[in-house]
Amino acid sequence: MAGFYDVALDIIAMYPEIVLEKDRNDQTALQILAQKPQVFPSGSSLGFWGRFIYSSPSIKNIHDIKVNNNLSMSLVDRICKTVIGKVSHDKAWNILGSAIPIAVRYGIHELIEECILTYPGVIWYNASGFSLLLAAILQRQERVYNLVYQMSRHKIHMAVAHRNQENVLHIAGKLAPPHRLNVVTGAALQMQRELQWFQEVQKFVHPSYEEALNKEKQTPRMVFTDAHKGLLRDGREWMKDTSSSCTVVAALIVTMAFAAAFTLPGGNEDNGSPLFLNHNSFMLFIMADAVALFSSSTSVLMFLGILTSRYAEDDFLYSLPKRLTIGLLSLFMSIAATMIAFSSALVLVLKDKVTWVAAPLIIVTSIPVCLFGLLQIPLLVELVNSTYGRSIFHQQNDRLIH
Repeated sequence: MAGFYDVALDIIAMYPEIVLEKDRNDQTALQILAQKPQVFPSGSSLGFWGRFIYSSPSIKNIHDIKVNNNLSMSLVDRICKTVIGKVSHDKAWNILGSAIPIAVRYGIHELIEECILTYPGVIWYNASGFSLLLAAILQRQERVYNLVYQMSRHKIHMAVAHRNQENVLHIAGKLAPPHRLNVVTGAALQMQRELQWFQEVQKFVHPSYEEALNKEKQTPRMVFTDAHKGLLRDGREWMKDTSSSCTVVAALIVTMAFAAAFTLPGGNEDNGSPLFLNHNSFMLFIMADAVALFSSSTSVLMFLGILTSRYAEDDFLYSLPKRLTIGLLSLFMSIAATMIAFSSALVLVLKDKVTWVAAPLIIVTSIPVCLFGLLQIPLLVELVNSTYGRSIFHQQNDRLIH
């Protein structure tokens, strides 16, 4: 409980039977570990560079995280082997099985995997009417659910019915707990994640389960629709608000870029040719202005497509995120191109008076582009990952656990 896992390993080495004991709160050491996701690799929240450095620690904080991860895994391995070697199967069932529902709630798939490898039958441990996979689906813990890809006959497990006449699809149709909904940004992406869960479970069940009725005479899809009414409404409002704000900005850029094409810097000669036609900066201005006009027009069209959408449930899976992704990318390009066009126009106008103007202009005009990137790039990255990136459902390692 205090986090001294090296001391705990030494104590277990001297007194192996201590792992069978319970504390004043009637909890075993394995149950305590099952409540501490931060000491396992799956619960370590590291950024890109943190994950890169993790492979060869050079920063104390990351080094400590890796040490704790290794110690906690060693501790789980030692506890499981001690339990299975010292007690009867009934007691091992209770000690290992009682830790699994707790680990499911916190998403510690490493602990669960080790328990199942030690005692395969514990996969059927039932807590409050839910077996391991049903609990993982209900809690929306994809890393625990992904253990199904390491099972040789996972389709059989997926067909297990719940005691309230609900099959696994009914369970998947229920709304995720709030703390699991909030792992993604915005109600629209939360709705997308819920649809991904429902479709993932749907792949592994018999077709008859899709039309099976629960006690309320509802099919799994009816359960999903009823449970997600509020989230669907919030997702629709989030999409509309985001699209409306971005449409205003994109429309302003369209107006400015269109006007700039007919009010060229320096004016025109008597024959109508632009005065700075032979200057490189002028060609940069024209190209940037054209990019700004076309990309902002694309952005407006995408956001209008979102605003006029029917907002059906399945639209949140691919259609709406795709439009929002294209719209944000186009808007970012149009802002960057507008700044480039503005800078090149100023360079043309002031080239004979202020020759050093180019360098500070590049710095100043990059500020709004960087600000937009800081504000919107995280959302854009999340959109791309959730829509086009690798699925959250996949085989995590090559260990066959059942």
